[in-house]
Amino acid sequence: MKVLYAIQGTGNGHVSRANEIIPFLEKKCELDILLSGTQADVGLNHVIKYKLKGLSFIFGKKGGVDLYKTFKQLQSKKFLAEIKALPVEEYDLIINDFEPISAWACKIKNVPCIGMSHQFGVSHKDSPKPVKTELIAAMILKYYAPCKIGVGFHFKKYGENIFTPVIKKEIRNADIKNRGHYTVYLPAYSDKKLISFLSSFKKIKWQIFSKHTDKNYTIGNCWIRPVSTAEFTESFTTCEGILCGAGFETPAEALQMGKKLLVVPMKNQYEQHCNAAAAQDLGVPVIKNLKRKHLHKVENWLNEKDALHIKFPDETEKIIDLVLSIASEKKISKTSAKSLPMTDFFIARWV
Repeated sequence: MKVLYAIQGTGNGHVSRANEIIPFLEKKCELDILLSGTQADVGLNHVIKYKLKGLSFIFGKKGGVDLYKTFKQLQSKKFLAEIKALPVEEYDLIINDFEPISAWACKIKNVPCIGMSHQFGVSHKDSPKPVKTELIAAMILKYYAPCKIGVGFHFKKYGENIFTPVIKKEIRNADIKNRGHYTVYLPAYSDKKLISFLSSFKKIKWQIFSKHTDKNYTIGNCWIRPVSTAEFTESFTTCEGILCGAGFETPAEALQMGKKLLVVPMKNQYEQHCNAAAAQDLGVPVIKNLKRKHLHKVENWLNEKDALHIKFPDETEKIIDLVLSIASEKKISKTSAKSLPMTDFFIARWV
């Protein structure tokens, strides 16, 4: 079976998961890799056949996605040209991790596509959702990389074909220690905002990993570094706790290691608010933003002695076998461009 594995490059979680999944796919099929997006700091440890610009969620510096810069990409002729040019028809199957170019190309060209992503898990009807749902944000989750069939990942098995997180080997096999510092990864906030907020806790050593600097520096009790996989893993596996966004992989890894965890969902990112709702169900504390009115919640978290510890099973190969069996048993229903809902013709009519 000739397979194209299409991976979203926004954020680090998709790429980290792909590094665990690809070796299994390589053993079981003829595999090509597609990577699109521009925001990941983690490298893919495999040959990439298609490196596309795609659509990335652009991080701002005030706690959220920069919607203007993100939506501006939709007007790009390059985005539409990439959909048209991608030869998905040359493959027996497309496996899609929330990657828009391949998903839309499959939809237009009537090629089998199976989702294998955290977003597929978040979209499940029984997965936790925030009390307040923003329609535009929810529509982005639905139409950004549309796949009607697939498997999903989440903190719990909320339904059929929903699996717990794929934890990378570096975390599963890490020598977990506690050196007393706290690791921070909040890429949607500026260094200035993080330092201003965290400096209130003068006895705490903060190790901040920033997307907004290319140099190492220290201000007071805040130690700032550019994002580096090796340095971040060292800090993360030896910290007392982590303050991070409500993404998926980093909170899951914290739970796997038994680290104290506090999450801050990114503004204008519906998926992160869904993750925050699920994390709260597990007992993880959540704050909406880094406003000073939430300082007492951070103080309470710092004073906690115990941390939630969840050992997620290693089911990666089982998941790959399931995805390939769905394809081989021809369970994928084809949908022609003629039957696309009206919203889908926004792109279909251009290609």
